[in-house]
Amino acid sequence: MSIFVTKSFLPPKEEYQQFLNQIWESHWLTNNGPILQKLESELKKYLQTDNFLFLGNGTIALQLAIKALDLKGEIITTPYSYCATTTSILWENCVPRFADISQHDLNLNPDLIEDKITNKTSAILATHVYGNPCNVEQIEEIGNKHSIPVIYDAAHAFGVKLNGKSLLTYGDVSTCSFHATKVFHTIEGGSIMCKSKELNDKLSLLRSFGHVNDNYYSVGINAKNSEFHAAMGLAVLPHLKSNIQKRRILSERYDELLNFDVLFKPHSKENDLEYNYAYYPIVLPDGEITIKVIEALNKEDIFPRRYFYPSLNTLDYVNSTDSCPVSESVVNRVLSIPLYPDLSEEDQLRIVKIINETL
Repeated sequence: MSIFVTKSFLPPKEEYQQFLNQIWESHWLTNNGPILQKLESELKKYLQTDNFLFLGNGTIALQLAIKALDLKGEIITTPYSYCATTTSILWENCVPRFADISQHDLNLNPDLIEDKITNKTSAILATHVYGNPCNVEQIEEIGNKHSIPVIYDAAHAFGVKLNGKSLLTYGDVSTCSFHATKVFHTIEGGSIMCKSKELNDKLSLLRSFGHVNDNYYSVGINAKNSEFHAAMGLAVLPHLKSNIQKRRILSERYDELLNFDVLFKPHSKENDLEYNYAYYPIVLPDGEITIKVIEALNKEDIFPRRYFYPSLNTLDYVNSTDSCPVSESVVNRVLSIPLYPDLSEEDQLRIVKIINETL
């Protein structure tokens, strides 16, 4: 059987079925139904926040953040993320300005942000790559100093805590993805959190066509989600703690067995961090070795992923002149290797053996 970089977690069928029974009884399929309201309530408790909205996906969350903050001109962002981070900026008719990443965690390097700030800069949009937190204190200081909001693409960060609170609570706005491959998922889905209740109310209108009942307040779009997706979230949430624990055990085994005389693993320098073990990325010495490792694993029906590739500042449709040498180097050498709760020890040992013997 093939082994992929991840495998979506599915709860026991009967646990999901109980929510389906409720949907069949109510015939309430979407439009802020009772199951969706319950999921939002449970996630507010989990995240310890009042300003939280469940959305259709993580990309629309980024777009709504940019729209709700009325951003124009340039947004300073990272070249090392999924394309949706940059595409959301472009889609909202803003211009991405790329600052390079830090060597140790592959997040936006805060020491390089201020050099990119001009009178056209309207915000900072950083990604907590692999769920490792950005330097939130330094980035917040920069945002406050220049009176520009900070948005975090926290797509990988659900379940991560920094200084005793959810990583999603940092920044003026924080977005998350609940795609099927994530640690916590709703099949398709996402969320947005913000510090301001006023902004949360605005986002709530934008999420649902700009109207409530028969009252129309603003331009809006359809960024809602359904009862079926919310039901999956409610069925997955009780398993989150045990799934993270299983991921931790697998990650620590990789830590023990992989050849770190040759490899490098991106890491956070934060002390008070509870990690979610969302991914297991390794950075190899060069692109040639990376391709050899991929080919060796593929021969055994094991499929890692070059996550992320390419460096976003090099995309043709971005037309960027920003040079990001660290990101441009890392994308040719990075590899996310298989990690999911029911990955067997036998398969994991086989993965390690292939990688170490190929180096």
